[in-house]
Amino acid sequence: MIAVVGPTGSGKSELALRIAEDFGGEIVNCDSLQIYRYLDIGTAKLPPEQRRGIPHHLLDIAEPDEVFSAGEYARRARQVLEGIAERGRLPIVCGGTGFYLKALLEGLFPGPPRDEALRQKLAAREARRPGLLHRLLRRLDPPSAARIHPSDRHKLIRAVEVCWLLGRPLSEAFALGRDRLQGFRTVKIGLDPPREALYAKLNERCRQMFEAGLVEETRRVLERGYSAAVKPLNSHGYRQAVQLLRGELTYEQALYYAQRDTRRYAKRQWSWFRRDPEIVWLRGFGQEAAVQQAALELVRRSFERSESPGAAEPSLEKGMRGSSAPTPAGCPERA
Repeated sequence: MIAVVGPTGSGKSELALRIAEDFGGEIVNCDSLQIYRYLDIGTAKLPPEQRRGIPHHLLDIAEPDEVFSAGEYARRARQVLEGIAERGRLPIVCGGTGFYLKALLEGLFPGPPRDEALRQKLAAREARRPGLLHRLLRRLDPPSAARIHPSDRHKLIRAVEVCWLLGRPLSEAFALGRDRLQGFRTVKIGLDPPREALYAKLNERCRQMFEAGLVEETRRVLERGYSAAVKPLNSHGYRQAVQLLRGELTYEQALYYAQRDTRRYAKRQWSWFRRDPEIVWLRGFGQEAAVQQAALELVRRSFERSESPGAAEPSLEKGMRGSSAPTPAGCPERA
């Protein structure tokens, strides 16, 4: 299995398509927003006519108001992977939602299902007394409290919820083990374009989204009866479109904040994936010929290793590991 990861706007879709064309692959979405129906422009969802006849999975599978967890993603994605493998095709997982990929590959701890009534009570208490949940978690589970930021309300609610429902700390629940993905060897390819070039591209892409009808798309979703509070409409781009429709922002302000939030999101994605030592990073954008050739060579090498059990791992270019020296476009390096 190939996993193509990296920050938004880095060209993951283009690279995944090229790998799929050359190796007989099918693409599995790993973007937490592209799973939702009716949300195409703001999620940069690849239109069907641009998919080159290559099957794409886990797109448009949820309603905008549907609760869709990383665990549910992992369950469905594993079913899709098995089907692709049974057809003798190459699964290519493509997207920038690192937690979804982690859930798919490593599994999640065997925690209890969400208790919506309890979660609402915890959220209400936190709203009345900010900081309460983190203080409570420090008593219930000090290791988790040290790991979770006091302002990360969603993780705090889940941590306290698990503590109460299981009757044990969340950190102990993690120690119970995870259901790791079996039967696949994963090659992780990360795209690492120059930061300033990516930020410029993201600014332009946001502008094009607004010009292509992002605000009108948002209006249509609201007219279908969905609340502006649903998860996908609180993401960058859609959140500003909602504020524009409400008259809370001007067009120029909406575009400015959408661009700013998108750049910040890309930075968070970089930080997440950089923690994974298994990712082989390619300098440049996914549509660049040098990057594509380097990625195809990595995939070919992975097939060679599969056909020759016990063969030595091919070494990467000397001097790449741990080096801060600039790398030519397309050259692989370890994170």
